[in-house]
Amino acid sequence: MVTYLDAAATTRVDQRVADVVLHWMTSEFGNAGSRHGYGNQAKRGVERAREYLASTVGAEPDELIFTSGATESNNIALLGLAPHGERTGRRHIITSAIEHKAVLEPLEHLASHGFEVDFLKPGPSGRVTAEAVMERLRPDTLLVSLMHVNNETGVIQPVAELARELQATPTYLHVDAAQGYGKVPDDLTAPIDMISISGHKIGAPKGVGALLTRRREDMDDERPPLEPIMFGGGQERKLRPGTLPVPLIMGLAEAARIVEAEHVQWQSAAQELRSRLLTGLAQTRFHLNGDQDCVVPHIINLSFEDVDAEALLVTLKDSVAVATGSACTSASYAPSHVLRAMGLPDEAASNGLRFSWFPSQAADLDVEALANGIAKLQPRA
Repeated sequence: MVTYLDAAATTRVDQRVADVVLHWMTSEFGNAGSRHGYGNQAKRGVERAREYLASTVGAEPDELIFTSGATESNNIALLGLAPHGERTGRRHIITSAIEHKAVLEPLEHLASHGFEVDFLKPGPSGRVTAEAVMERLRPDTLLVSLMHVNNETGVIQPVAELARELQATPTYLHVDAAQGYGKVPDDLTAPIDMISISGHKIGAPKGVGALLTRRREDMDDERPPLEPIMFGGGQERKLRPGTLPVPLIMGLAEAARIVEAEHVQWQSAAQELRSRLLTGLAQTRFHLNGDQDCVVPHIINLSFEDVDAEALLVTLKDSVAVATGSACTSASYAPSHVLRAMGLPDEAASNGLRFSWFPSQAADLDVEALANGIAKLQPRA
């Protein structure tokens, strides 16, 4: 039995969510854009889901649109704001060097089209400070994009603090909350202008997410002035055309309800597994990557001494499913761009191993067997 320890990449769909998705696929299966009974049922379901999901981040229903996931949400937020920057002469953007590729690559695209992008490095803590961002702020700074929780280290970034700092400026804040939504909920109720959400990190199906675009009171209650990057229909305030995937949307809302209702128990179970794992691994030699005082309880990134991470993956493949980094880049076997940005030497950056879990999907973890397997690969000290 292989224990699943790669929840930062994706999670198993909760059975309660699967039941909801199946219902909306086979019973109330109408198109939310159709003007008959089936369509009206679907439309009402979507609006209930929108209302609930917006409420989880302290927003209004009309401030949230549905997307295919955080990658699309990131692209709409970043590329969709660019025309406003071009019209106003505000072409400066601040981000971090530890962002997911779904943020880094759109920003690299903008950099190739005349935008100036500052990539802040966090240092060994893996945490970019709000002060470091504010020091780079300029009159022509259009946007700050900073992730909520790093997908490789689990380090929580100070997005709530930064949101409050930026409220006194015309600079917008975008937060990729793929890893933090549902896990650190209070942060996302801060006055963040744009939030990207992913469903499959919280037990919802792959292929659904959301983008929040929050109004600002000091800007006449205007949302960030986004323009569409896709065309072909008027759905989702004309920002995301296409037929709404009603079953997936209903599944996302159900997953969010479950995560909210079970948050306290989930956090406790995740922390218990973390403690059990670290205690068991004490017989091995490793270094924890990132500030352990500012991490979510369900992600650990370790570099094991004198052990090649790829060889370790092969050794462990029949017992645990773990990753060397983001699922979008781990196939390249290159040193982690996150760990390198934190200042780790290439050897340590190449050997970072990420353990991440939903407690219910990792309850059968045999920590002793895992630790013994790793210890056997390490030369005696």
